Amino acid sequence: MTRPHYRIGVLGAGSWGTALAMLLAGNGHAVQLWTHRPSRAEEMTQARENSAYLPGLSFPDSLEISANLADVLRHAEILLIVVPSHVFRQTLTAIKPLLQKKHKLAWATKGLEPGSHKLLHQQVKEELGEAIGGAVVSGPTFAREVAQKLPGAVTVASKDAAFARQLAEALHADYFRAYTGSDVVGVEVGGAVKNVLAIAAGAADGLGFGANARAALIARGLAEVTRLGVALGAQTETFTGLTGLGDLVLTCTDNQSRNRRLGLAVGQGRDIQQAMKDIGQVVEGVNTSREVHTLAQSLGVDMPITEQICKVLHHGLSPKDAVQALMERAIRAEHD
Repeated sequence: MTRPHYRIGVLGAGSWGTALAMLLAGNGHAVQLWTHRPSRAEEMTQARENSAYLPGLSFPDSLEISANLADVLRHAEILLIVVPSHVFRQTLTAIKPLLQKKHKLAWATKGLEPGSHKLLHQQVKEELGEAIGGAVVSGPTFAREVAQKLPGAVTVASKDAAFARQLAEALHADYFRAYTGSDVVGVEVGGAVKNVLAIAAGAADGLGFGANARAALIARGLAEVTRLGVALGAQTETFTGLTGLGDLVLTCTDNQSRNRRLGLAVGQGRDIQQAMKDIGQVVEGVNTSREVHTLAQSLGVDMPITEQICKVLHHGLSPKDAVQALMERAIRAEHD
């Protein structure tokens, strides 16, 4: 059975945006990948790869690269935003005057807005209103593996079930599964907080604490994500799925995760700013840790791991002292 093909604009040419554009173009869709830098657009067009983030992986022949946002929106019927969370609202304001009734909007960004700690869908509502279709794409996926066509899966969550299905079908490939759901809040919370916990897991390994500590941290981290999500109105079962437990395990255990690598460096006593510079890409968990901690405090949600990582990253607490603070917490029931 022949699937419909769509005109899709992917906004953001980092590693994840590029990988998704490659996947969608490989599925036969008419895809334009937008970067805000004309020099990068020209370079990628000539090289037919993203040498900065996914070197050695060639683009599908049909994938177009553009630095002209207006042209991309004229071309597209589906817009997929894949920019760092700190410029997510800025991207929304840039596309707002260019939007047409034909457009449906999705995002694969993970994180909270700096300063306001708002979730992504809240920013969409504030900037664009509720008329435009909205969906979030998230899951345990490293960009390079998706671009290499290794097996993987994501969830597409939207209050618009038909759009969730449409986008899932667009993403689905013989090596890539896309599931649908409606819990936008849960998917966004899982995608944001797992980055903070991956820094914690990396720090524990950097300190040499071993597999037992890593497993305990992942399990207790999942409890933190779930508590925050439920307080914000998410469904508990979301956090046992791809965008909760799945993404958490991925980022906490594999060194392809930038957040985990930063945690390793911190645990080994390296300077945080230098470690971020060495990684060379945005480490979302750094800013997100502050936003999640502030949000949790405002809601009265207990998130001790997040709190200690926030203190390490932003207040100069040593990783060893952070661990000591966690271990000295009073005995409590595991599930309460």
